[in-house]
Amino acid sequence: MKEGIHPNYRDVCFVDLSNGFKFVTRSCVQTKETVKMGDGRELPLMKLETTSESHPFYTGTQKSMDNLGGRVEKFRNKFAHLKK
Repeated sequence: MKEGIHPNYRDVCFVDLSNGFKFVTRSCVQTKETVKMGDGRELPLMKLETTSESHPFYTGTQKSMDNLGGRVEKFRNKFAHLKK
């Protein structure tokens, strides 16, 4: 393998900002922050807005658009009292 052309593949700690869930995996992502882990290791830190721990698809809290009615129906219901 050629020297100096491959990315730095290492352990990285990813943290979900919505609930604080952390997991460690190997990645080439470039980070500026580090975090001290419970086992004493200091790892690069990558902050995420959502993970499988907080995403509605994986948690089962997503709402089906079929049950909420269409846009036209919502509009009609909202402004039904203005009908003359």
